[in-house]
Amino acid sequence: MVFSSSLFLLYFFPFFLLIYYLSPTKLKNLVIVLASILFYSWGGPKYIFIIFASILLDFFFAMLIYRSTNHKKLFMIIALSINLGLLAYFKYFNFFLDNINTVLVGEKLGAISFMRVALPIGISFFTFHEMSYIIDVYRGVKPPMKNIVDYSLYILFFPQLIAGPIIRFNEISDQIIDRKDQETIDNKLAGFFRFIIGLAKKVLIANVIGLEADKIFAIDLNMLNTPLAWIGVLAYSFQIYFDFSGYSDMAIGIARMLGFVFPENFNNPYIAQSITEFWKRWHMTLSRWMRDYLYIGLGGNRVGKSRLYLNLWIVFLLSGLWHGAAWNFVIWGTYHGMFLIADRIFLSKLLTKIGKYPSIIITFLFVLIGWVFFRVENISQAFAFIGKMFSFNFKEANLNLDNRFYFILMLAAALSFVRAFKPGKWLEERIYATKFSLTGTMGMTILCVLLFVLSVGCITSSGFNPFIYFRF
Repeated sequence: MVFSSSLFLLYFFPFFLLIYYLSPTKLKNLVIVLASILFYSWGGPKYIFIIFASILLDFFFAMLIYRSTNHKKLFMIIALSINLGLLAYFKYFNFFLDNINTVLVGEKLGAISFMRVALPIGISFFTFHEMSYIIDVYRGVKPPMKNIVDYSLYILFFPQLIAGPIIRFNEISDQIIDRKDQETIDNKLAGFFRFIIGLAKKVLIANVIGLEADKIFAIDLNMLNTPLAWIGVLAYSFQIYFDFSGYSDMAIGIARMLGFVFPENFNNPYIAQSITEFWKRWHMTLSRWMRDYLYIGLGGNRVGKSRLYLNLWIVFLLSGLWHGAAWNFVIWGTYHGMFLIADRIFLSKLLTKIGKYPSIIITFLFVLIGWVFFRVENISQAFAFIGKMFSFNFKEANLNLDNRFYFILMLAAALSFVRAFKPGKWLEERIYATKFSLTGTMGMTILCVLLFVLSVGCITSSGFNPFIYFRF
């Protein structure tokens, strides 16, 4: 089940809200857990038992860590090994054996026959949540949850279960126990508005340009010209941004309607003036998780330059692998790691000297090239696609793109870069406000009702409603 489906919008979520708001305070967490089980099981019922097993194990080990005086580290290592082992098996088993078979076939040896492992939805996200719980308890940042229902809510909470944001345990543990002060009319309204804005970003922008982006990337490379290659990668860059940030907006909005405050996950990443800044603005909860639980553990900035550069590359290599078990993701992570190191050595100083807007354009071009590796799984085809972008081939292409696509593409570009200018700040502060005046409430209500009707109309009339980050 996805947020941008008629099943969720018209049936599951309204019915859930009705039960949740009518339930007594002591049962609200249980209502969320049961709804989350139904939400996840709708798409993959057999995988919910994997989550149940990991929840029980982590709950048990967190208690051992908290109560132990001599074996805290041992228990933490065991718990983390189990979580990483499950992630490695389900996400990387096929990738590992496929590469072994490639080598064996190349050496003219027989390939290994094996049954392919299906990937549970959202395993990367809920594994990181479980690891955050274990590490925070081990570090003494927060005590473990006293009952299994509260801990299950942290892992299973359906707004963030399958695609984040990645919420660290210490950020939400107090809200799980008591959030009465945040269950206000202002939060419910702000959450509703945020949800609808996210829905519109996903359905009215990402879906429209994503459909055409798929067509462009499916074209025979011999038939692809330079303008179409650039249009394709631009369309994909805006699709993935509005798709993922829209989903994050919906998750943040749902959580706020229930009294939870999630951390922001995006902050206008395409106006970044360097790749380092881009990663402070893109998928921010992943970046902070990697920094706090991996980068700092490797030594962070407290090491020599050579080791620091190695740490950065390791973090982004693993970030690429986190996104997918394929070599294109490894190259994508390595590519961004290379620019982070270049920023440290010379690039940030150079970009600062040339000014704000040239820096934004250059950084965006770096990001666009990186998205090709993210989108095209075949490495040789990815390099060939990039070659087409710079081949200056202007022969006519056999693909007609309609005016609706071009309008939405320009709208996506405008919304992506408007925050770089002063009026963009004014607009953003009003759309993403947490409190509204009477006039603001009326205006946002009218806008959101209109966007909701348009979004539902698009969902019911179109069969194209993918979600890019589901496979991660």
